[in-house]
Amino acid sequence: MKKTLYGIPNCDTVKKARTWLAEHEQAFDFHDFKKQGLERATVAAWLDQIDWEVLVNRKGTTWRKLPDERRAAIVDKASALELMLEQPSVIKRPVLAGAGKLSVGFSDDQYRQIFSL
Repeated sequence: MKKTLYGIPNCDTVKKARTWLAEHEQAFDFHDFKKQGLERATVAAWLDQIDWEVLVNRKGTTWRKLPDERRAAIVDKASALELMLEQPSVIKRPVLAGAGKLSVGFSDDQYRQIFSL
């Protein structure tokens, strides 16, 4: 299965993941979800594998800029799905698909485990 790294190109964590993958000769496609968007089916599939509270980045600027009532309305998988489709930048980045279990975020150790290096 082809590996796909989802994120936005100017995110520092996404940059680190892309660099790591290239340096370790791991072929992957990059999907810029700000420019290319996200399909409902893709995000729904992520939510079947990863808890919505992991995928929604509550430490990020996008989350903090949401009105209090909007943040308070994110209480389950369905409400998180709608928010992520409306505001993809609220998704914790990067999301790596196609390398076994779906992975969110990046660290050298995490990727070494994923790719058995």
